[in-house]
Amino acid sequence: MLGVGVATVVRMQRKIRNQVAGKPITKGTWGGRRRQNLTPQEEVEFLQTWIEKAEKGGILVVPPIHAALEERLGRSIAASTVYRMLARHGWRKVEPDTCHPKCDIVAQEEFKKNSQRYWQKLPSKIS
Repeated sequence: MLGVGVATVVRMQRKIRNQVAGKPITKGTWGGRRRQNLTPQEEVEFLQTWIEKAEKGGILVVPPIHAALEERLGRSIAASTVYRMLARHGWRKVEPDTCHPKCDIVAQEEFKKNSQRYWQKLPSKIS
């Protein structure tokens, strides 16, 4: 009759009963992290060791963090769980620059100076 689901009707009835009884209106149980693996504080504590490594200039990759989280939880989890946790705490993927850290700039400049300037067409083998 109302055009809503059964659960919605039950919630509406509960709200009306609470208003009649004079109970204060409290926020419902909607939302929240119902399937969290760690509390937000536990996540901060878990990531603290990785933050220290990152501050020392280390490159962090997800597989070791994923393995450590699985070990802490005592069960397997999806890698996307780690990515979402890192995103919640403001971490982002940093892609490498266009230049490799071990590149030899002098050798590159030397190659540019001494290499052929234009591609040459190979002779065709048409007989």
